[in-house]
Amino acid sequence: MQNKANLPKAKTNLTSYGNKDYEKNHAGREKNQTQFRTRCILCRFFLFFAFLCSIYNRAMQNWTIQKLLNWIAGHFAEKGVDSPRLSAELLLSDVLAVKRIELYTNFDKPVAAEQLDRLRQLVKRAAQHEPVAYLIGRCEFYSLEIEVSRDSMIPRPETELLVERAIGFLRRRSGAQFVCDLCTGCGCIAAAIAANFPDARIIATDICDAALAVAAGNIEKHNLKDRVTLLSGDLFDPIVPQLDARGFDLIVCNPPYVSAAEYDRLDKNVKDFEPRLALFAGDDGLDIYRRIAQKVGEFLKPGAAVILEVACSQGPAVKELLQETGAFGEIKMEKDLRGNDRLITAIKISS
Repeated sequence: MQNKANLPKAKTNLTSYGNKDYEKNHAGREKNQTQFRTRCILCRFFLFFAFLCSIYNRAMQNWTIQKLLNWIAGHFAEKGVDSPRLSAELLLSDVLAVKRIELYTNFDKPVAAEQLDRLRQLVKRAAQHEPVAYLIGRCEFYSLEIEVSRDSMIPRPETELLVERAIGFLRRRSGAQFVCDLCTGCGCIAAAIAANFPDARIIATDICDAALAVAAGNIEKHNLKDRVTLLSGDLFDPIVPQLDARGFDLIVCNPPYVSAAEYDRLDKNVKDFEPRLALFAGDDGLDIYRRIAQKVGEFLKPGAAVILEVACSQGPAVKELLQETGAFGEIKMEKDLRGNDRLITAIKISS
């Protein structure tokens, strides 16, 4: 009986000891975690200071490709830069004038002070959401290196679907194919079609002469001057029927399609840097589609096609605009890999 009476006390003592031991260990862990977080912050500050402070960096001279890639990618991730690792690779490969793969085969190679100076400025600008494509003056589109500037939009991966469908349509036809690329911008669509379908003869138009100058550089760069003609003017205006082409086999266009409400909500890297002329298309974003629909039938051969890129919410409206013309039989809407409406393809009535 005496033993049973002592049992609650024993339990109480055990519990008391356990709480004290837990509190002691927990306090120790909190102290270690605090010290670890402090070291991490100090380490980040040191790296930030070491890279972005040019005077200190010249004294250190110990930045390797691997250290730079890891730090810049982490810095971009903290700043919310799109594709931080890829962006770091593009900037560093541009500064070093090497291919991206060569960064990984030269991980331990030190980077010279003058290259660090240039890289430092580019990293600062990219962290403020200036597009990396503008910083290095180029991007990849449909396996082509395309030059870009702030006079033209940066080609988007989604637009590659338009090129793919255009080439597929042309390959089902025979003989030379006459193509019109409206709102060509930097010329990426015209260049990609011409490079992958040698029988295409393309007229590409744009209202912006500065953008056409960029397009001219891309056409020349890829040796396509004999197959692509650039014309300055608004949509179909610079095209002279019977002289430039007796009807087109295909008309493609990735026009401005951002509405007034959407323009106000655009990401900083788009709204603050890409040309408004290439983005904004009226209150509902359909202004250019309406004007294309009014005339497109006149410029197409029977059985020819028009392929238009659209914003994810515009598919039904653009399809209706083409239906109202009465010029088209089959009109198909297609989604991109994200499941958003992306393309409208319409075939002109043959009879």
